[in-house]
Amino acid sequence: MKYWLTRLIILTGLLSFSQEDKSSNTYFDLNYFGGNIALHNNDILHLITGHPEGFIFSFNKKTFGNEAWEQRFGYPDYGASFIYQDLKNEKLGASSGLYAHYNFYFFKRNLMFRIGQGLAYTTNPYDKIENPKNVAFGSHILSSTYVMLNYKKEHVFDHFGFQTGLSLIHYSNANVRAPNTSVNTIALNIGLTYNIDDEDQEYIENFNDEKFTEPIKYNLAFRTGINESDVIGSGQFPFYILSAYADKRLSQTSAIQFGTDVFFSNFLKELIYYRSVSFPEEDVSGDEDYKRVGLFLGHELFINKMSIETQLGYYIYYPFDFEGRTYLRIGLKRYFGNTFFGAMTLKSHGAKAEAVEFGIGVRL
Repeated sequence: MKYWLTRLIILTGLLSFSQEDKSSNTYFDLNYFGGNIALHNNDILHLITGHPEGFIFSFNKKTFGNEAWEQRFGYPDYGASFIYQDLKNEKLGASSGLYAHYNFYFFKRNLMFRIGQGLAYTTNPYDKIENPKNVAFGSHILSSTYVMLNYKKEHVFDHFGFQTGLSLIHYSNANVRAPNTSVNTIALNIGLTYNIDDEDQEYIENFNDEKFTEPIKYNLAFRTGINESDVIGSGQFPFYILSAYADKRLSQTSAIQFGTDVFFSNFLKELIYYRSVSFPEEDVSGDEDYKRVGLFLGHELFINKMSIETQLGYYIYYPFDFEGRTYLRIGLKRYFGNTFFGAMTLKSHGAKAEAVEFGIGVRL
């Protein structure tokens, strides 16, 4: 439980409360949504029995260009959201989640794109006695991401506005505990906004976006966490990852990366032994090395003191076959000065998550 509480505190601090409290308007929005669970895996077919519905309540703070990054990204909002969802299946139950989010705007601020990341609590996870059919969630506490694309119009009537669009809500425990098939809800949403202030401030447009140059930087990172294989009851084990990579800034907001990862994934020790004794036809001896080494290419999008990191990797040392030789990593970084950073990332093989990684590092 402490693991997930720590993640919630860091997430909230990174996305919403780490920003300086500059002059900005605040507003609330409340959205009702209803939709369908996407069939991304046939193993959850028996869990799709209705049309999930719920609501999204959010607190938002606007930016007006007091800092250059706000102007570069079109004056986004940031804030916190609460989501309640009834999944319309007695095996899945209901979920409640707390998120930090950003709102980005397009087409004269009539189109809003929101991305939120947080933690959710599900009422009815897998239990081998009480609820063995829920292969989607292996724990009460889940990692959750949601995105929303809305047409939005504020101050339609006094302080009240209107918005409507599409939402995607994802729940997964990222293989911290098996099973973890996960659930994705695709929904239509409609809602109201309420602005605290009578009208917005003026947007500032005064930054000089000169061409940004910086020499190649070298990074060292250490990541860790706990996870479990897909074999239910096989146990949770810590993992450790050492990474070294170079990055080159292309602009104020963008950089490319190239580097290597060394993985010490202890859950693979147990999985290798299990396969060797349970499935002799797979020709696993039990002596295979659990370590892996990968090379990766990446991109980093800088938003103020934060960044969004995406990487595509390939294992060059791969003694035991587990989910294929390519891997993905996506997540958030928070810089402390120009040298040190903290990170939370999700590592996966395609759509199948392997682990949530907590990391620290230096950029030299």
